[in-house]
Amino acid sequence: MEWFEALILGLIQGLTEYLPVSSSGHLAIGSALFGVEGEENLAFTIVVHVATVFSTLVVLWKEIDWIFKGLFKWRMNGETRYVVNILVSMIPIGIVGVFFKDEVEAVFGSGLLVVGCCLLLTALLLSFSYYYKPKQKEDISMKDAFVIGLAQACAVLPGLSRSGSTIATGLLLGDSKAKLAQFSFLMVIPPILGEALLDGMKMLKGEAVAGDIPALSLMVGFLAAFVSGCLACKWMINIVKKGKLIYFAVYCAIAGAATLVLSLING
Repeated sequence: MEWFEALILGLIQGLTEYLPVSSSGHLAIGSALFGVEGEENLAFTIVVHVATVFSTLVVLWKEIDWIFKGLFKWRMNGETRYVVNILVSMIPIGIVGVFFKDEVEAVFGSGLLVVGCCLLLTALLLSFSYYYKPKQKEDISMKDAFVIGLAQACAVLPGLSRSGSTIATGLLLGDSKAKLAQFSFLMVIPPILGEALLDGMKMLKGEAVAGDIPALSLMVGFLAAFVSGCLACKWMINIVKKGKLIYFAVYCAIAGAATLVLSLING
């Protein structure tokens, strides 16, 4: 992988991890265009995913600091309930990631046909969340956190946006726009780190191929994903507050249709 390819793929990862357009789907499209095999880029995938976690920590540092200060007061308060909701939201993705991730990938694969179909599904979900106007709730409940977690678990499919699925689901449940994006981005930190850990263990055990990727490419990819991730995270929080997700629905519909055409051409 050349450094400029790592730059482009890093930018794609950083932007699409937060924007509701599917980072896995766009990385699959980018890898296909560059002729890069996913199995040879496991190390690169881990690096750019960790970079986006760091960008979340930077952008939402005040919220994270608030959570930990309240958590260590050792009593049930708003911060503790917030952490409990995040833990509850992790249950579905934890079960899928540990026990069924390989089976899901074996059944659905990561080809462009699946990516295109899931991008169209993302567009449909975003459209529903834009036009459906439920009664607004003040706080995200434990039940809602679990349902949002189920949406995140479904987003293991390539092309089905993780942020799009969780935010749209929260909007359909009537959760506060002001709090939903932050919760969606914070709840994804443990699963991303967990997935990176599992992939790293596969590499160490020799079950997966890391590929001969130059250190410069890894560094460029990390920096690109981190910087673009910071920008996208801030941007997405403002977009959710304003309720302008319909534009991303249109984009996902166009990208999904184009990806289906590309899959037929490559065929």
